[in-house]
Amino acid sequence: MIQAAERRLLILAPIGKDAALMDAALRREGVACAVCATFESLTGEIERGAAALLVAEEALLAHDERLARIVEAQPRWSDLPILLLTRQGANSAVVSRALETLGNVTLLERPVRASALASAVRSALRARERQYQTRTHLEEREQADRRKNEFLAMLAHELRNPLAPIRNSVHLMRLASPGGNDGQMWEMLDRQVEQMVRLVDDLMEVSRITRGTIELRKRPSDLAAIIRAAVETSGPLIEAARHQLTLALPPEPLVVDADETRLAQVFSNLLNNAARYTDPGGRISIGARRADADALISVADNGIGIRAETLPQVFELFMQGEGGDGRGKTGLGIGLTLARNLVEMHGGSIAAASGGVGAGSEFTVRLPLARTKAAARAVRPQVEPQRGAPPRVLVVDDNRDAADSLGALLRMLGAEVKVVHDGQAALDAFGAFRPAVMFLDLGMPGIDGYEVARRIRGRSDAGGTSLIALTGWGQEKDRQLSRAAGFKHHLVKPVDLAAMQAVLASVDR
Repeated sequence: MIQAAERRLLILAPIGKDAALMDAALRREGVACAVCATFESLTGEIERGAAALLVAEEALLAHDERLARIVEAQPRWSDLPILLLTRQGANSAVVSRALETLGNVTLLERPVRASALASAVRSALRARERQYQTRTHLEEREQADRRKNEFLAMLAHELRNPLAPIRNSVHLMRLASPGGNDGQMWEMLDRQVEQMVRLVDDLMEVSRITRGTIELRKRPSDLAAIIRAAVETSGPLIEAARHQLTLALPPEPLVVDADETRLAQVFSNLLNNAARYTDPGGRISIGARRADADALISVADNGIGIRAETLPQVFELFMQGEGGDGRGKTGLGIGLTLARNLVEMHGGSIAAASGGVGAGSEFTVRLPLARTKAAARAVRPQVEPQRGAPPRVLVVDDNRDAADSLGALLRMLGAEVKVVHDGQAALDAFGAFRPAVMFLDLGMPGIDGYEVARRIRGRSDAGGTSLIALTGWGQEKDRQLSRAAGFKHHLVKPVDLAAMQAVLASVDR
């Protein structure tokens, strides 16, 4: 229902002998009246809310030239129904300008009949009711979206914290027994942790896209290199299920204007889905070809297929596929939504096809080719194993499991490590330990990581220390805050061993 304030009819004087008739008609409609002597007083009343404005033609005469400026300065004029009392043929130029300026105008010819006025007011009330319901719905939806995004960000943070010591421990065990009998078990654990990390990352990506905060860093890129990067990412999942993968790339370079990381993420999601929804030992193919001014990329499998009634909804958020052999629904239903949004942000489109249950699936991505004729090479940074860690590393994290496991991993890499669990302890240890590198959690109670970093940066003896944020918070605003606090790198938990080694290798000794 509309608010009580919006059951008022504003009247801009003069209305003369029509006043008594109007008052009686409006009382029957349950509408109160507020008479305004000037446009200035009227605009203040509009901000309080109203069902409609009743204005006599002659009341516009003194304000005709200022009307457009007044309306432009008051946004709520735009959706306010206007009832304009006029006599046929009188001051037609003023009426025409009013119709053009105000927009939502109903003409009531004088002498006005009570029934006509009551009908116009009822229509205005219905219009305001619809506007109110629409506004309320939009506000509720925006509030729900805000709560959802806040929940996803908090969920991702909370999930990253326990994943960090798990991944650190897996790295420790693999380093402790390289090539041993337990190698396959550590690889299996590592794959499962990686899968959990991908799910958390997908949650955050969807949240960023729905908020419109994701940015693409495009450049002319060789599509073949992007696809190979995706195959490399999805390789462990495909190999674990003993699938046969066929890669078909054209001899000519297909250059697209792309954010290479995001586009590789699209193809990796499609390959992961194909591996997940194909029974062990299945066949998966990915290929690309030119189609006029576009590139067509196809990811196909001989897996469980998609039901005809499900096919139109496969790209909807949280839409889950049916697993084969009665496995039920699997996954979070995020990967395909993310793929579609990222493809569309690249100016392309994505489509799904399937012959039905048991007939496999095919996803086709269409991307516009870059207009440049020069072939581009998508260069993926190669992480070389680090042969020596910085001699002194201070690890600071209130999550003891995460801190202690990271400390143990760094010691195995050859570093001299000290581990503390709060901000004050980090400040106390800094002077005596004089670390070359600090891995510093951000969200600690008491003195948080940002404040620790600011205080250390204020010391005269801190010039040789590289501060590295190690946190479950990975949104762009968090990275901006860490940069402003003096951090050199911002790593999101759980950190992959190769990524950590790459950061350590880049630290100035």
